[in-house]
Amino acid sequence: MTKRLITAFVCAAMVYLIALLPVLRAQQQAEPKPLRFDVTAYMGYRTSMSFPVEPHVTGTNPRVVLDASPSYGVSFGVRPREEDLIEVRWARQDSYVHAEDITPQPDRQRIILDQFHGDFSHEPFVEEWPSWAKPFVLASVGATHVSGTNFNFSRFSFGIGGGIRLYASRHFGFKIQAEWLPVFADPQVAFICGGGCIVHVGGTAASQGEVFAGPILRF
Repeated sequence: MTKRLITAFVCAAMVYLIALLPVLRAQQQAEPKPLRFDVTAYMGYRTSMSFPVEPHVTGTNPRVVLDASPSYGVSFGVRPREEDLIEVRWARQDSYVHAEDITPQPDRQRIILDQFHGDFSHEPFVEEWPSWAKPFVLASVGATHVSGTNFNFSRFSFGIGGGIRLYASRHFGFKIQAEWLPVFADPQVAFICGGGCIVHVGGTAASQGEVFAGPILRF
């Protein structure tokens, strides 16, 4: 009698598990494994940035200006939560500097700006928006290195901005971002303008804006 009860119990359990398998499979399909990593390559454009010259004569505004030009870069991010992203971003701007209200007038010089930032972004839930469009806000902090023939320094920088991520699928999307990026020029930096001319820039924060777009790969 006991063996029959055990056999009947085992058979009932097997029938129950067989009936439950489609439900378990459906749950697995409905709840895919979270994607934790984002990689973005992008192209953009950065505005000009002015560094004031100190000391200067009252009533004048001498400055060294980094010209506006295209930029490009790449970022790698980790998502501690689905709506939050922490990224390490490198950006480069290949441009020129020129001086204004400085005598003698120095030659225009080629310069490279490299920026290394940690980005912290959040995608707030917006009820009216479709699930494939995710607006976000952003804060970043790091360092900016500017190098040229007669102009070379690294300074603290940060950023505030926002944008939108558009997802064509779980693994592929597209990002559009805009950011304000101040760079602290203190302590002063010597700028050699040729012919024995040396000026010092610094004292305040210089800033520029950047707008960029690029594909996102998630995994």
